[in-house]
Amino acid sequence: MEHYKTLHVFQKSPNSGVFQLNLNRPSQRNALSRDFFTEFPIALQSLDQNPNASVIVLSGTGDHFCSGIDIKTLNSIANDSGDRGRSGERLRRDIKFLQDAITAIERCRKPVIAAIKGACIGGGIDIVTACDIRYCSEDAFFSVKEVDLGLTADLGTLQRLPGIVGFGNAMELALTGRRFSGQEAKEFGLVSQVFGSNEELDEGVKIIAEGIAAKSPLAVTGTKAVLLRSRESSLEQGLDYVATWNSSMLVSDDLMEAVSAHLQKRKPTFSKL
Repeated sequence: MEHYKTLHVFQKSPNSGVFQLNLNRPSQRNALSRDFFTEFPIALQSLDQNPNASVIVLSGTGDHFCSGIDIKTLNSIANDSGDRGRSGERLRRDIKFLQDAITAIERCRKPVIAAIKGACIGGGIDIVTACDIRYCSEDAFFSVKEVDLGLTADLGTLQRLPGIVGFGNAMELALTGRRFSGQEAKEFGLVSQVFGSNEELDEGVKIIAEGIAAKSPLAVTGTKAVLLRSRESSLEQGLDYVATWNSSMLVSDDLMEAVSAHLQKRKPTFSKL
């Protein structure tokens, strides 16, 4: 397993297709450093290419998920001088680099499940809105904080959050920057379930992830790809895309195995991707 400065990647159980990807700066409440933005897409790409990885659970080491972008990272971006045009071009390139690290979650073929405890603030919201499914513990709290730092959120929250919680709710949360609870996140649809404790969160997400990992990997990766494509397509374009997708993927050993397992009333066994 690769070694990272800001992340910890591990398998909870040796025979499991579920891999844990933890933000790993607990003493800084997992604030996002410059190193994180370099390492995160590399880690996701590595898991994407790992045939033993079927599902990725993204969490934070310690008491918090993520407290946002490290102030040092913000300072290094902001402290640019010289020709206005050139510094503007550099800044745009920098922002695109940071954005790309978050979008790596969507580029990863494997489902990424966010398990959120404690703080999920600013850059933390950018990350979880790019994830495929989100769960939290009762003590989790959230804030689209950028407006309080004199910033317009620019790593994906303003683009992804409206599609998850609705345009009006996204506008209210982004303009006020207010803190909201796990229960409120559930009411908005930001998380699918709130667990009573961190232990229950870990156990509950493990069961859900293992369930997904036991399914056909072709069906799971296809479902993620088609849903993400459909988000930006008309109904007709989305239907056309899935028809093309299934015309190349549908007739597989996975389909035969699923049908015969159903008829024989047994659990199916699928080959790795």
